[in-house]
Order: sequence, then structure tokens, then C-alpha cells
Amino acid sequence: MTSPRPVRIPCEGAVIEGFLELPENAESLVLFAHGSGSSRYSPRNNFVAGILRSKGTGTFLMDLLTPEEEDVLALRFDIGLLTERLVRAARWMSTEPATAPFPLGFFGASTGAAAALEAAGILGAGIRAVVSRGGRPDLADRRTLGRVLAPTLLIVGENDPEVIELNRQAYKELLCQKDLVIVPGATHLFEESGTLEKVADLASDWFVRYLPRAFED
Repeated sequence: MTSPRPVRIPCEGAVIEGFLELPENAESLVLFAHGSGSSRYSPRNNFVAGILRSKGTGTFLMDLLTPEEEDVLALRFDIGLLTERLVRAARWMSTEPATAPFPLGFFGASTGAAAALEAAGILGAGIRAVVSRGGRPDLADRRTLGRVLAPTLLIVGENDPEVIELNRQAYKELLCQKDLVIVPGATHLFEESGTLEKVADLASDWFVRYLPRAFED
């Protein structure tokens, strides 16, 4: 059992705060980009992160906005700012001795999914896999979506029809290896019995399949 390590990453006058947790058998690292109004304490993302760690994937759950910025509604939807900070966090992880050896992936929820995809488009081969849970990939720049190289999995609840359609639109723009999975019986937050477990299983399978391949380069 590992303990989360608090991490602070300076970023253009702000500080990205988060918890880094690397299981003993870690082979890769996933950075979590939370949605509007959420944080590194998100019970849903922490549940998914726990499943990932049980499969040998390290996790970094972070706040892309400071507490003061969270109070500004416009900043919660500033995909450019969220992307910039996610890119900064990924580059920091790729240079730190404790995390530099690990191939990196992104897990994004809601608006965080748009930031994850834009950051993946910017970082290219530096990101090996992306998973979106109930995400808004349609908020990402269309040109950037076309530059994403990382295999990308979009997960949406069956009873979230508007977001399903928005994900289908973004799915068409992605040129990488991709999949769109609709979880039966789930609404936007995957609060129904067994639905979040399904998300965690889908995400862990995706990351286990694609992230460790970086070690073969």
C-alpha cells in the first residue's frame, strides 16, 4: 500500500497542487484532469485512480485551477488555460527522476477531457493513451483533435444523450486509434450501481494495453 505524495508544480504565476501515488509495481503514470467544479478530491476520479493503481499504473490527481480561480466560472471553461497547465504538469513529470521513466497517459472528465485531448495533441508522442469519462471533447479545438496520436477512449453514459452526441462529433475528428463506449444505464456522473466500476475497468484495460509499450522503444 502506498501513500499519496503531495506535489506542487509552479506554472505561470500559479501553482498546480496534486497527489502523486506510485504503486511498487508501477509501469506507467496517468494524470487526471478534473471537470468544472471538481478537484483532486473527486470521489469518482479517486475511485478510478485506485483501480488503476491496483493494475500497476501510477496516478497524479491535481487541481488545474487554484481555489481562487475556481470561484471564477469563466476560468472553469477556459480550455486553453486548463490545457496549458496540464501540458506543464506532464512536462514536469517527464523530467522528475521519480516519474521520468514512466510513459504518460491522461484521464479527463467533463471539461478536463477537452484539456486532456488538446494537451495530447500538443505533446504528440509524449502521451501514450487518453481516456475520457463523461467528457466534453467537443470543447477541444478541432485542429488539435486531428493531431492527437495517443489511442483515445471516450466513455459516456447511456442516459446522457446530449453528451453522447457531442462525443460522437469529436470522435469523427480524431484520427488516432479510438473507441467510443456507451455504458448501459449510466447518467452523466455514473452514479448508478456498477456503472463507475465499469468505467474503471474500461479505463484500466485501455491504459494497461497501451501505456507500457513505451518501454519497448
